[in-house]
Amino acid sequence: MALAKKGSRRIVVDGVAYRWRVSRQHWCCDYEGSTLGYAVEDATAPGTTLVVDTGRPTLRTPDAVPAHVVMPREVAAGIRCARSKGWTPGAGGSPFKLHLSAARAVT
Repeated sequence: MALAKKGSRRIVVDGVAYRWRVSRQHWCCDYEGSTLGYAVEDATAPGTTLVVDTGRPTLRTPDAVPAHVVMPREVAAGIRCARSKGWTPGAGGSPFKLHLSAARAVT
C-alpha cells in the first residue's frame, strides 16, 4: 500500500530517502485508535510499507500531552530499527509492522 504524497514528509536516513506520515489507520495501531503511529516507505521506489505503533497515546486521549507527537528523529530511529529487524523497503508484500514500547525514549 503506497502512502499518499499529500501530507507526507521526506526524511533521509543513512543516505536513503523515505516518505512518512502519522497514521490514523487501524492497521497501524490498536483498534481503538488510541495509540500514535506512523507509516514509512521508500521515496523513490515504494514497496513494503513500514507501519510503526509507538505505543504512546494519541492527542485524542485524555491523558495525552502535546509533547506526544512524532518527531523526525523518532522516525529515523524507527527506520533503523526496522531495517535491523529485516524490513526491506524496496520489496513488495504486506506492511512490515513494528511495535515500539512506550517506555523506550528516543533522544
